[in-house]
Amino acid sequence: MNTNTGTDGRVGRVAVVAHRRKVLGGGLAELRATLADAGVDKPLWYEVPKSRKAPKKVRRALREGADLVFVWGGDGMVQRCADALAGSGTAMAILPAGTANLFATNLDIPPDLTEAVRIGLHGRRRALDLGRINGEHFAVMAGAGFDGEMIAEADREMKGRLGRLAYVWTGLRHVGGRPVHTRIRVDGADWFDGEATCVLFGNVGTITGGIPAFDDARPDDGRLDVGVSTAAGAVQWARTLGRMATGRSADSPYVRMTRGRKIKVRLDAPMTYELDGGARGETDRLKVRVVPRALLVCCPEAATGG
Repeated sequence: MNTNTGTDGRVGRVAVVAHRRKVLGGGLAELRATLADAGVDKPLWYEVPKSRKAPKKVRRALREGADLVFVWGGDGMVQRCADALAGSGTAMAILPAGTANLFATNLDIPPDLTEAVRIGLHGRRRALDLGRINGEHFAVMAGAGFDGEMIAEADREMKGRLGRLAYVWTGLRHVGGRPVHTRIRVDGADWFDGEATCVLFGNVGTITGGIPAFDDARPDDGRLDVGVSTAAGAVQWARTLGRMATGRSADSPYVRMTRGRKIKVRLDAPMTYELDGGARGETDRLKVRVVPRALLVCCPEAATGG
């Protein structure tokens, strides 16, 4: 059969969308065996060589009537699939096989194949918010400036060799980035007008590199956290990142933070922007908003939620 029963008693069709280059436990062969042992012996099965090819497979799974989609991969894969699943009502179960697995970590989903499958089949299904930036959904965070440049340079090969240290390495290379005049409106009101080196939007608390940037962020509160850094140079960035690493982002003299539902950003010079660890090129305008309860996600019963 190809059904599962969750804690709410619903039965549905199971699909797997997997990044075949990512590894977790005994690999995709173990995933097939684990699902079969749970009674899911003929799931809809799609493998992709790159995360950007995943949305097409997700949409196909939806057309085939999938009620639950297991996503095998890292944050980039999860973001692409979340973008396709947003608003569908079909649940997503995360199999964290990537470098950082930030969304899974924020939701207390462990990098353990057997447990992640159990959570997908029998865990709590939570309706979580997503962010949306320039027309594309994100689950963890988005940003422009220092953050975008750092991620753009930490390519797949470097992340494969160094893991999370890839972000540290590329971050050190960009601490000398020049500030750009930035204007930000939050929920229709002017909030920031000045020189900035980084703008961040968070749906959860822990972001790239495992940094707890947004102390009180939750993916189910109907708002996004917004942060602006004015840090320039190695000394100021060291102080800023030090405060962020200890969970005291708001105490930094080079950081301003707020929360909102709709945010518009105008930059006097184009900056590279990213979402969930994937670079998207340069832009001088960002339109960001929260999409409340956009995605149904399978979580542990005692998940902290960000």
